[in-house]
Amino acid sequence: MSLKVMILAAGRGERMRPLSDTVPKPLLEAGGKPLIVHLIERLARAGLPDLVINHSHLGEQIEKYLADGGRYGARIAYSREAGGGLETGGGIFKALSLIDTDPFVVINGDIWTDFPFDRLPTQLKGLAHLVLVDNPPQHPQGDFSLHDGQVFAQGTPRLTFSGIGVYARALFAECRPGKFPLVPLLRAAMARGQVSGEHYTGRWRDVGTPQRLNELDQELRQALSKS
Repeated sequence: MSLKVMILAAGRGERMRPLSDTVPKPLLEAGGKPLIVHLIERLARAGLPDLVINHSHLGEQIEKYLADGGRYGARIAYSREAGGGLETGGGIFKALSLIDTDPFVVINGDIWTDFPFDRLPTQLKGLAHLVLVDNPPQHPQGDFSLHDGQVFAQGTPRLTFSGIGVYARALFAECRPGKFPLVPLLRAAMARGQVSGEHYTGRWRDVGTPQRLNELDQELRQALSKS
């Protein structure tokens, strides 16, 4: 079964200013193509071509650039959020009407990774499955701990949430439309032992600032020049 994938692209990108004042963060380029296109192409190659992308800030640019996704081997539907967006939880909840698989995948639109998306679980024992990575320099304290395939809000050693997760629709069963974060839902599910996880040690970048975007751009261009 091929899971539907939601890419989160509605954030304002405050840390990426002034670049994000005129271009939405997912369309900023590294290695000659927008961040979100790197993700879309990798997902399509992994057999996950059915996508929902939410957007708010400068979202019309995202729709114009990506269109229906056909040139990337994908099929894209859009979830439009008014104003300043709905945060992660609210954005996912609003898009559920466009998502017809259970579970489904959600990925942050401002990461770059070589994670093999085809290995994500297509069935869950609980309510969520999170991909965790080593703590990057800008986030040394991490987010969660991982023991025997289960994710916990407390404990050590700490790992960082990659922005890649698989979620059951039931995780959002008690939610109502509006603006709300995702993490409290995950923490509540962790407390009930309903969040599994894995530790990915491959390449992953949180491209949150102009400096980190520039570093990734140089890294990818060097790789291209050698290939």
